[in-house]
Amino acid sequence: MKAPKIQREQVIQAALALLDQDGLEGLTLRKLAQSLHIQAPSLYWHFDGKQALIDGMADALVQDVALHFPAKQTWDDRIRQVAAELRKALLQRRDGARVFAGTYVVTDNVLRTSEALISAFVQAGADTQFAADSSFSVTYYILGFVMEEQALGPGSALDLASRKQAFFKLAQEKYPNNWIARDAIFSEDFSGRFSTGLGLLIDGTRLRIQATSCK
Repeated sequence: MKAPKIQREQVIQAALALLDQDGLEGLTLRKLAQSLHIQAPSLYWHFDGKQALIDGMADALVQDVALHFPAKQTWDDRIRQVAAELRKALLQRRDGARVFAGTYVVTDNVLRTSEALISAFVQAGADTQFAADSSFSVTYYILGFVMEEQALGPGSALDLASRKQAFFKLAQEKYPNNWIARDAIFSEDFSGRFSTGLGLLIDGTRLRIQATSCK
């Protein structure tokens, strides 16, 4: 079999460009092959199916995450840094969080990110199990947050104006706390909201570790 003229990295970059254009649902091997001006079977030299391609894309998304850390960085600042870098990386591509979620890719880029989170929790005093669980919790939080952020952000297909109007009407009639919090609920300060939620996870972890160490 002749070696392919298209390299693996070219395929991944073309797939990411197609993702930005058509979203995850619109990404097909046929469209990808057309964009590369090759026959679809040629893609199977590098990827045995769409999931393998998505795994490669997920790896590429986090290639710049958790590469460098300041000397003597505290454990909680390390978590904030990794979380911010991962959020930024996923936001750079349409449906980025959906591409990464549930892939469990075993690559240096992904394991490096995981290692940074787990080691930070170990540094805080967590045992191995709690450190791993906490790392997953932070990752799940980031993925869920970015999915919501991308669904509501620029390019959203939702009619947010009509939903906001319906929310105001129903909340004012029946749900007083929703009504009181309406400005916060519809705030577009995603970075502030992200920081608040991440802070809650960090504070909760700190309190759990302190409680465990006192027993």
